[in-house]
Amino acid sequence: MYYNIGEVAEMFTVKVSKIRFWADEFDGIINPQRNKKGDRLFTVDDLETFKIIYHLVNEQGMTLDGAKKRIIDNREGEMKNAEIVNRLENIKSLLLEIKDLIQ
Repeated sequence: MYYNIGEVAEMFTVKVSKIRFWADEFDGIINPQRNKKGDRLFTVDDLETFKIIYHLVNEQGMTLDGAKKRIIDNREGEMKNAEIVNRLENIKSLLLEIKDLIQ
């Protein structure tokens, strides 16, 4: 399954230009396919990499070079960390909803 650049930008609530920039900066790590028009099409694996980039850059405040090095050195570990953070955020949201219901 492929996602176009607009769908990916929407998933991460960022502008299309940022996704395009990240895809160019992480060339070789993110490998979009191109359709006949030349539009980038991203795989689920690419989305996982975008999750890691988003986590490292937007949530942890790393530079792109630092994030690139982390992904190259320990992609699996970073994927697990990003997933743990995502799960904790979901749990926090659920607990806040429960708190609101109790009050």
